[in-house]
Amino acid sequence: MSRRMVLGTAALAASAALIFPTAAQAAAPAPATVAKKLFNAWLHNDKVAAAKVATPAAVSSIFAYVFRAPDVFAGCKGNFCRFKHTSVNVPGDLDGIGMVVTGGKVTKVYRSRHATKPATVAQYLLKAWTKNDRNMGLEVAKKDAVCTDSKGKEGQYCLFRAKYDPNGVKYLWQGCTKEPKGYSCAYSYEGGALLMHVRGSKARGYEVAFVSAIAD
Repeated sequence: MSRRMVLGTAALAASAALIFPTAAQAAAPAPATVAKKLFNAWLHNDKVAAAKVATPAAVSSIFAYVFRAPDVFAGCKGNFCRFKHTSVNVPGDLDGIGMVVTGGKVTKVYRSRHATKPATVAQYLLKAWTKNDRNMGLEVAKKDAVCTDSKGKEGQYCLFRAKYDPNGVKYLWQGCTKEPKGYSCAYSYEGGALLMHVRGSKARGYEVAFVSAIAD
């Protein structure tokens, strides 16, 4: 075989590899497969195995989960997969662990949080809103607080009804005060205030049950 034919054959093979990727290159594992691998690595306290299927930040997040393991895999919507509790009542309506899977790895882990101060969950929820991240909000809040409807339930305000505008009004932290069923934590702004109604206890953990708004 001439040298030209050898070179030509090699070039064709290289072109074919570019046009027709191998099965390993073409098919990334399903999000559910990746999520379950990370979950099982966490269950076995195996950070080495976890690091093979998740980013360092995602590994750190899941290994910081303070509650018992969720007992139900709730499936995936797109690339977002959830593991839920059915036998434990935890704060917030994330109700367990959520994972974002990108490119065959878990790139972000959301988790129900145990906050021992009302202010912590109120401030965390506002931060979630500034990031337009509802899953982050659900880590510390009920769905009534993280809703997107133009109108919430009577007397309530849907925080995620509009995106946060970094060039808009400034929200000033005013602290938390006791109210009959828990705490009211306030952010004032020009023309009104947001009130985050917090429920729970130090032992169980606090959560934002709902939000209301008042106008000057």
